[in-house]
Amino acid sequence: MEVDMQISATELKNRLGQYLDAAETSPVLIEKSGRIKSVLISNSMYEKLLSYEDAYWASKAKKAEELGYLGKRASEAFFTHG
Repeated sequence: MEVDMQISATELKNRLGQYLDAAETSPVLIEKSGRIKSVLISNSMYEKLLSYEDAYWASKAKKAEELGYLGKRASEAFFTHG
């Protein structure tokens, strides 16, 4: 995923519409006080990221189910540390 823009929070505030349009094609990094604080992405990219997360957790659940019940602590460790 290529990032074409990095802007200040003030710039975002002043030209929100322009950057909302730009985020449709690539992420826009937003910095405040010289540090990147947020990333503006399109709704379609957000939905794609959510689907990846869902697939990840489904895969973890399937693997856990295949291995059998481990108990609460072991299950928590499995999902936390893989």
